[in-house]
Amino acid sequence: MNPTIELLNSHRSIRKFTDEPVAQSTVDTLIKAGQAAATSSFIQACTVIQVSQGERRDALAEMANNQAYVSEAPVFLVFCADMKRHKLACDMHDADMLSGYTEQFLTASMDCALFAQNVIVAAESLGLGGVYIGGLRNKIQDVSDLLELPELVYPVFGMCLGHPDQNPEVKPRLPLDVVLKQDRYDDSQDAERIAAYDSDVREYYKTRTGGNKDMTWSEQISGMLVKEARPHMLPFLNGKGFLKR
Repeated sequence: MNPTIELLNSHRSIRKFTDEPVAQSTVDTLIKAGQAAATSSFIQACTVIQVSQGERRDALAEMANNQAYVSEAPVFLVFCADMKRHKLACDMHDADMLSGYTEQFLTASMDCALFAQNVIVAAESLGLGGVYIGGLRNKIQDVSDLLELPELVYPVFGMCLGHPDQNPEVKPRLPLDVVLKQDRYDDSQDAERIAAYDSDVREYYKTRTGGNKDMTWSEQISGMLVKEARPHMLPFLNGKGFLKR
């Protein structure tokens, strides 16, 4: 494998950071790398808000299920799906923008995901580490109010970045033949393959937590998907002009 593929395959979520600061010039470089990601139809629908340590950051940590590393990380970024500048572009040309379509919601959200993945890969290439913070969507209205997000802009997730102060193992991923299909969708052997994978995940959790977590991947997913997933977001997104009823 070449160094790029080795870097991608070595990704771990980092939640503990040293006190060493990250230069703003480095953050700027990472954001430029994010901008280089693919963007649907050149819409460039991602805006990043860098939040300094202090009361605002502490409030975001509380909103994200009291995740302390949101407060403690040297750098915290909030990736926002942003169609407001597209409204501005339409206004500049006296065009009536049609908004609220699912396609706009999908493409803006995917733009953020692609942008952010470039950022974290670039960060890891510089010896930094990070973790995504999807918990911001638990209180998405509060986050939007705190960051003064206007209509047509909503937070997709946050990201902590800094110099790693831990060295966790790489979390095992699903077997390749579960996610890569040939010519058609064939899941006839997936249950057996996932059962074998479950053993790897259980061992990973036991090792990582010193035996405090004993769970398989399928147990984790089945427990997750029997509960409602942030139903409060639908009226929020409708109010933002991202989804039509």
